Amino acid sequence: MFKNLSKALCFFILLAAAGTHAREIDLYSANTGSFVYHLTGNYGQYNEFFDNKFFSVERKFSEESKYSALLGTMNNSFGDRCIAIGLRRDWISGDSHWVLKGVYGYTGEFFFDAFSHCGDHGSYNNFKKVTGIGFSPYIYHAIQYNFTDNFGIESGIIIPSVFVVSVQWSFR
Repeated sequence: MFKNLSKALCFFILLAAAGTHAREIDLYSANTGSFVYHLTGNYGQYNEFFDNKFFSVERKFSEESKYSALLGTMNNSFGDRCIAIGLRRDWISGDSHWVLKGVYGYTGEFFFDAFSHCGDHGSYNNFKKVTGIGFSPYIYHAIQYNFTDNFGIESGIIIPSVFVVSVQWSFR
């Protein structure tokens, strides 16, 4: 299932890249390799470390914009496949390689079967009982260091208590 979803996301990236001008590709990046750790007592009940299988594609609104849109997929804390849709805001950046950023998004069910169990457990299920859709709002703040124009590592917290380390590949 994950292989087919990965193929679909890669196809989406290639399709989006083919339809853009050469300079517009500079606005894209991919986020991979997320390490997650629950800071509250996890006694084996949560999906952690690299088992979340996170992957997203990000596109800046313009070259000067502090905003980006994200689309991706991941396994939530309960091991259920979810879609991730979000908005990124660079709060502090400049000529240095450091960026303080926030990502605000929806992580949950979607109309594809692969995402149909995202709302089966935890806070996702609590939202499903109220709204009919299993999801959880994500508020994530991180510090990113860009080693090159094409590679950066970030570390932050998904509120309230999930520590994250991730890699960003940019097409600048």
